[in-house]
Amino acid sequence: MAGSRQLSRFWEWGKNIVCVGRNYADHVREMGSTVLREPVIFLKPSTAYAPEGTPVLLPSYCRVLHHELELGVLMGRRARAVPEAAAMDYVAGYALCLDMTARDVQDECKKKGLPWTLAKSFTSSCPVSAFVPKEKIPDPHALRLWLKVNGELRQEGETSSMIFSIPYIISYVSKIITLEEGDLILTGTPKGVGPVKENDDLEAGIDGVVSMKFKVEKSEY
Repeated sequence: MAGSRQLSRFWEWGKNIVCVGRNYADHVREMGSTVLREPVIFLKPSTAYAPEGTPVLLPSYCRVLHHELELGVLMGRRARAVPEAAAMDYVAGYALCLDMTARDVQDECKKKGLPWTLAKSFTSSCPVSAFVPKEKIPDPHALRLWLKVNGELRQEGETSSMIFSIPYIISYVSKIITLEEGDLILTGTPKGVGPVKENDDLEAGIDGVVSMKFKVEKSEY
């Protein structure tokens, strides 16, 4: 049961981190990409989790590390081919997340037609806030997300601007990947992604709901 495994510490036992790309039109434009008919999805391993109090690690092979601010949706039970109309019944709650991206590596992967694993799935590439129970967010499509780097506002966006809604994403993903209790879905980033460097202080929040702080440190690997 969810209670016995403490959803409040989902990063300790959740298995899958499913990420959605190109879900805000303004971000698609800033990246010079194209809005697609279906969501772009990719995965991060559970070792990508970085709960608040741990550092964001800058991989040794990365020269340009970017922040991508996202709303995370935490699954409360097993979901397989869930109808869109019933999708929210499977949600346990939410978390604010960062999809840390080795942008220079991703650019090279795109040029070569390779997967994004090296750019997206490294250790600590998914910083997360405290768990927010579903009841505290009546409408996840009416939230303002923001992120500051060294006190300067760098990124902000409204979840109402998502191209694909949360119920649609859950339904779509669950037809491809069986989702389990404790799995996290990152729902895409608004415009304003940008670089961070060693010793930068990151602060992010959902207005009126939750906030989090992280420091960027250089990885040994």
